[in-house]
Amino acid sequence: MSASDLAWFKSSYSGSQGDDCVEVAVDGRAVHVRDSKDVIRPDFAVGREVWSRFVGFVGVV
Repeated sequence: MSASDLAWFKSSYSGSQGDDCVEVAVDGRAVHVRDSKDVIRPDFAVGREVWSRFVGFVGVV
């Protein structure tokens, strides 16, 4: 699946100006992460379980 096929979203905590944010997209196997200011740069992906542990560690729900 290419990055353009994914439904990207930002955190509700992101500022209205759209700077300094990351975007995430979820597919059946992974969570993809990219820089919201540089969407041409390739995203990276981690397994859904790994993402869940990361989010639990940083305390974001």
